[in-house]
Amino acid sequence: MPLRGGNALWRIAARGTAMVVAAGTAVLTGLAAAPAVHASPSAEGALRWAPCDAPEKPGAECATLSVPVDWTHPGGPRLDLAVARRKATDPGARVGAMVFGPGGPGDSGVEMVVGRISRFSPEVRRRFDIVSFDPRGVGGSNPVTCSGALLAERPSPELRSQADFDATMAYNRRLRADCRARTGPVFDHLDTSQTVRDVDALRAALGERELTFHGSSYGTLLGAQYAETYPRRVRAMVLESVMDHSVRATRDFLRSEAAAAEDSFREFVKWCDGAADCALHGRDVRAVWQGLLARAGRGELADPAKPGAPLSSSDLVNKIAFRKFYKADHAGLATAIAGMEASEPLPASPTSTAPLPPATPVFCSDWHLPVRDYEEYASLVALMNRTAPDLPYLLPIHMAAACLGAPTANPQHRLDVHGAPPVLVSNALHDPATGYPWAVSVARQFGRSGVLLTYEGHGHGSVTSGPCMEDAVDSYLTDLAVPARGTHCPAVPS
Repeated sequence: MPLRGGNALWRIAARGTAMVVAAGTAVLTGLAAAPAVHASPSAEGALRWAPCDAPEKPGAECATLSVPVDWTHPGGPRLDLAVARRKATDPGARVGAMVFGPGGPGDSGVEMVVGRISRFSPEVRRRFDIVSFDPRGVGGSNPVTCSGALLAERPSPELRSQADFDATMAYNRRLRADCRARTGPVFDHLDTSQTVRDVDALRAALGERELTFHGSSYGTLLGAQYAETYPRRVRAMVLESVMDHSVRATRDFLRSEAAAAEDSFREFVKWCDGAADCALHGRDVRAVWQGLLARAGRGELADPAKPGAPLSSSDLVNKIAFRKFYKADHAGLATAIAGMEASEPLPASPTSTAPLPPATPVFCSDWHLPVRDYEEYASLVALMNRTAPDLPYLLPIHMAAACLGAPTANPQHRLDVHGAPPVLVSNALHDPATGYPWAVSVARQFGRSGVLLTYEGHGHGSVTSGPCMEDAVDSYLTDLAVPARGTHCPAVPS
């Protein structure tokens, strides 16, 4: 799910990119074809900018862009996309507009522009209008709406039998029907191939002949498919913390996600062994961690954010550890672990897993991850636990459970890009959500257009990780100066 914009997949684990893992809903009778590509966007009306309703964070302007709910039927119902921008701080040096593709799925690009503009380098802010949007189904763009009570009934992904498997399938059908009824027709048109068309409409509405784009985490899927669909409309494109949409098999997807997460845990243990200021230095970090997992499994571990409430083992992994891995905050994770270890045990009690956000259908409509029955599901859980023995029930298995039976409008495929300019593919060597092998694969799929820029450090997101990375990305975006192939930038202290 789900990546710092996102969160793949991982919005619960880290509110900011990637891959936030969101998870899904309902029944599929077949895989729908991607929308046909039309020569020009069917957007209505110019962007009418006005100050955003955020007086505490002045300077951002907001607008809406009307687009078809279904790009294969441009004359049908429409929705308004929420858009935001901050103008270039040096108008005399302005290159144009740069569109940011938010992560998640489920992250708000408007929120990024209004409240977290420092995520972009000073040079990019000086030379570009920074523009982003809430993708369809998110925030101010016809958000997916579901029953809170029904979401709270979500079954645990820790399925124990075929009956549990069948009950999860039935629940997913109920949730999909509820969300569709509350959300409206856009619910069935949330996939990235539709959002590609939205981005091209935004490009045209901004008056940009070619698109300058920065996608992070889940936003890299949007960028890659834009380049595939409109290769000659790309001016420059940065894909940061990269989703590989060519990973087709459910086992391969879950294995690669588990491997990336476990690599980050190993890196944390290695750091703690060598860092005198680690709160667990000199101790068996894995043994301490396994002790916490056991306490959480019994309902005896207190949630640091909710005194007196138990923290489940899933939340310990996904909300505590994974969030720190996203930020490459090894010291913070060690301190948190030491604090929880020293806390008084709670009386043993059942724990539950919090419901996943209703951005779920976006992920499920982009990823076809079939599971036949409980026997296969159990084998997938075992595979992940073998691959990531320190991190049981990572969010991707939650996603697999929540997407059981879900329809997929935009299933996985290898990129087929012809005629695009150089595309900069950026990734950390130790990214917990979008593993480095995915970036290598995507750069290769771009063929001669793919240029891989490697950050030798940790975390989800890399383009402003030190002067080497920042200078390379800034020069590419502003002057189209492409880094030498095979460029590596050294890690910087977090």
